[in-house]
Amino acid sequence: MHIIELDRRAVAESVWVVSLVEPAALGGPTPCAQWTLGDLIAHMTVQHRGFAAAARGAGADPRVWEVAPLGDDPVAAYAAAAEDVVAAFAEPGAAGARFALPEFSTEVTFRGERAIGFHCLDYVVHTWDVASALGVPLDLPPDLVRAALPLAEAVPDGPGRAEPAAAFAPRLAAAPDATDLDRLLALVGRSPDWR
Repeated sequence: MHIIELDRRAVAESVWVVSLVEPAALGGPTPCAQWTLGDLIAHMTVQHRGFAAAARGAGADPRVWEVAPLGDDPVAAYAAAAEDVVAAFAEPGAAGARFALPEFSTEVTFRGERAIGFHCLDYVVHTWDVASALGVPLDLPPDLVRAALPLAEAVPDGPGRAEPAAAFAPRLAAAPDATDLDRLLALVGRSPDWR
């Protein structure tokens, strides 16, 4: 299955989970230690906007990556941003375009297919983050999780992952009998047992 379709499915899963968020939950903790649930949703929303801009050739503009206040209806704002990024990735030529992603590098651009892979991995993980923060069960499609595993394995591990602004925490050891989702979470520094 092509990465654009996998990403679309990951984003759809995230929209469903975010739709369960009530305003009272926004101040609660998440597996992203430095972020409340509101912070996480604001991050997820702006990342959709930034990646959509990158797909359309405007990712180098730092303003498209600036986190904005959630506003009166963060669920609707998130859904609109998700719809925008899915549409941007579906535009002809997106997979072969060059994406400027300043959060990854200001020196190079990334082939669209690879950039969309970054996005896909992020939204598989953040869907789990939101579901965990809400305490709701999550049943991600196994093929989506399996497709995200090599993306997570390709993310370099090392001291940079311990920095406050790192996208993922240092890798954790997965149990020998770990599920694919648990292995994926360990690769990006998440404990499957987080509550």
